[in-house]
Amino acid sequence: MNLQPVRADGAFAGGYGTSVAQRNRVLRNTYWLLALSMVPTVLGAWLGVATGLARAMSPGVSLMVFLVGSFGLMFAIERTKNSAAGVPVLLAFTFFMGLMLSRLVGVVLGLGNGASLIMMAFAGTGAIFLGMAMLSSVIKRDLSSMGKWLFIGAIMLLVAGIANFFLKSPALMITLSVLAIGIFSAFILHDLKRVQDGYETNYITATLGVYLSIYNVFQSLLALFGIFGGQDE
Repeated sequence: MNLQPVRADGAFAGGYGTSVAQRNRVLRNTYWLLALSMVPTVLGAWLGVATGLARAMSPGVSLMVFLVGSFGLMFAIERTKNSAAGVPVLLAFTFFMGLMLSRLVGVVLGLGNGASLIMMAFAGTGAIFLGMAMLSSVIKRDLSSMGKWLFIGAIMLLVAGIANFFLKSPALMITLSVLAIGIFSAFILHDLKRVQDGYETNYITATLGVYLSIYNVFQSLLALFGIFGGQDE
């Protein structure tokens, strides 16, 4: 017996009483904004590589700038997500994230096959995103309960990553990269499913969540490709 609320025109409502049309609109806006957010990310990475800004900072300063900047901008996004400033703030955040990514991109570009490794990481990230997006559209089960476990996993990754900043263990870095790919791939599935089920009704918040997952998957793939597939010039 279907206990979902039904609208007057017969369309089923999703989580929190959202209609099918509303859910589709949020999902469509999320995809469009996600695609747009890649532009400032690429610009930020290009600027960082061209100017050497990120590499000019010491690792300790870079870590502090990343933590303060990323969490500060994420807080600003949540504060402005229901206003006209929400999209510009999100795009400023993605530019900043691209700038921070430029340190890793610059290192990989310094390898003999660096450009091809970046394209491989890009293709791999795209394949994972498309796979999770397709999976989210066919799975009927409510996946919202897995969010807390994924969040715990992400926090543990962050803590371990900060610890490895001091330990400098290559084995731990490889392990964390593999775990990050798995956890954030699952996050993509979870976040898109929440939109499709009507539990997330703000497309800026939805875009932020999916963007962060894509960013971490790409960064982890690029690090692994650089370690195992890099060729000296």
